[in-house]
Amino acid sequence: MSRQNNLLAPTASVSRAQREDRHGHRGAAILLTGLPAAGKSTLAQALHVALFERGVQSLVLDGDALRVGLNRDLGFADKDRQENIRRASELAALLVENGQIVILAMIAPLLELRDIFARRLGEDYREIWCSASLDICEQRDPKGHYARARSGELPSFTGVSAPYEPPASAALVLDTGALSVEACLDRLLSWLGECAVLTDR
Repeated sequence: MSRQNNLLAPTASVSRAQREDRHGHRGAAILLTGLPAAGKSTLAQALHVALFERGVQSLVLDGDALRVGLNRDLGFADKDRQENIRRASELAALLVENGQIVILAMIAPLLELRDIFARRLGEDYREIWCSASLDICEQRDPKGHYARARSGELPSFTGVSAPYEPPASAALVLDTGALSVEACLDRLLSWLGECAVLTDR
């Protein structure tokens, strides 16, 4: 058991290595980051289905879904954004330790926010940049958020009144503005094989 603030975290009765041996693949956390409407959630779900069909243990942690449930008490101030990412990173870490491939579809707009994932998850963390341009994302605007942000209804909206800092060293860059979901998925799956996430233990 490890001790922190007088609390004891129990040692797992089944090890991570045992779970990964059973699953036939390694645990990992894959962040799909990008502007709102860059295609993160769509691609995350497509990847999840493709992995499921291959018998891979995976699940999606979608930023919107987390804010509806686990993080519904948080707003969009800087400290709330940081806490939003911290909670997501802790949940992802627990799942990775259980041998899961966790697909995070989250804006995570700032480098310092994505560093929270990197610090917590270490070598299990991979960062994918869905690099659709602001113009394309605004043209899509499936939820009408950009229009509302432009009219002043949504303060601190990433890409309009709040910044998005592109990843400095993404493991993979996908031009989701130019490429189809199928093409992006093919590249993701090839990359997963190349970086040994899907390699049998």
